[in-house]
Amino acid sequence: MIGFIGLSHLGLNYSLATAAKGMEVICYDPDEALVRSLQEEKFPIEEPGFRELYAVSRDRIRYSSNLAHLGECTLVLYALDVGTNERNESDLTRLDALIGKTAAFLSKNAIVVLMSQVRPGYTRSLVGRLGISSGSWFYQVETLIFGAAVQRALEPERFIIGAADPAAPLPDAYRKWLGAFGCPVLVMRYESAELAKIAINLFLVSTVSTTNTLAEICEAIGADWSEIAPALKLDRRIGPHAYLKPGLGIAGGNLERDLVTVKGLAKEFGTEAGIVDAWQRNSAHAKSWALRILERDLLAAKPMAQIAVWGLAYKQDTHSIKNSASIELIRMLSGCKIHAYDPAAKVETAFLPNLVVLPAPLDALAGADALVVMTPWAEFSGIPPKTIQSHMAGKFVVDPYGVLKHGACHKAGLLHKQIGNP
Repeated sequence: MIGFIGLSHLGLNYSLATAAKGMEVICYDPDEALVRSLQEEKFPIEEPGFRELYAVSRDRIRYSSNLAHLGECTLVLYALDVGTNERNESDLTRLDALIGKTAAFLSKNAIVVLMSQVRPGYTRSLVGRLGISSGSWFYQVETLIFGAAVQRALEPERFIIGAADPAAPLPDAYRKWLGAFGCPVLVMRYESAELAKIAINLFLVSTVSTTNTLAEICEAIGADWSEIAPALKLDRRIGPHAYLKPGLGIAGGNLERDLVTVKGLAKEFGTEAGIVDAWQRNSAHAKSWALRILERDLLAAKPMAQIAVWGLAYKQDTHSIKNSASIELIRMLSGCKIHAYDPAAKVETAFLPNLVVLPAPLDALAGADALVVMTPWAEFSGIPPKTIQSHMAGKFVVDPYGVLKHGACHKAGLLHKQIGNP
């Protein structure tokens, strides 16, 4: 029996992927109301493919708030999402409390894996605090991506494992679970695995920052970033899977959290991390791209304009608005009337008095002087520019990600602005 503890985004997706691989799964969370909802097949998340996968795996997965059920498990994985505070620092309060509540109920022979993202040094310190055998506790880097969580859980690129002794063979129960996913397994010391997750995210941030810097230069000099990106993908030192799509900086929680973590480690141990400050400044600049375009081309002449915003989530295929560039834009446009639509994200409009959320994308266009497409949801690309033009009062479209076709917008009489497009 495989046990998962903590039923937030991470735990829900990895437990379901485990059941889909044919294993029996018990999922524990102390929140009885959440467990009842899950037992009634009412899920607090929306992910492509989640409900379909649950439909074919439901007979192998149970949701429980009964601590005694944890004793049945030979392998237990702590899979609680670790949130961040207002300074983008990891908040481990819930994870610490969850481990403190459950550790004593695990079988003495159970193999335990910590999947929640933690600061380097946490796992070894935890094992010491609990006074348990380090040979039975492991750390595993999670590969969760909001909007692609099911696919990532089912088909991981690799597993990165932190162990007290990387040279020792992995326990059978753990090795069998890992083997079901058919991907490379890298075993290293606890601290290396904990830092590996941060290293991956920082390399991603460097690519995002470089791409956004060059895309903005493209706009100024008449180059087109979409023509340059294929050349980079053909360079062996960069590669075909490089993230080279311009956007509005980094958002969500994990990337910014890791930048803050590295700055904290550098301060603590006297290393140099000035490049992280540069990435953060670059991200803040990129996040304000839409605002700069609006101020220059619309608000200078019409400061009280009505603006339609498509997309509130920080990225497509998720309901999360953590560090959302769209929400930040709406805050900065406090003098404008904003009509917005998002297919999944929910926003407390009491904190944004200029915002009205409407039930359909075309509803948000009525009377709008401009449309800003802030989240590249697939459904937006299927709306013809002619239809957009007919529903708006103005003709100005700010489309950072190029969700709408530039040529089609031009033919429809729209003034279309895209990052990296002159």
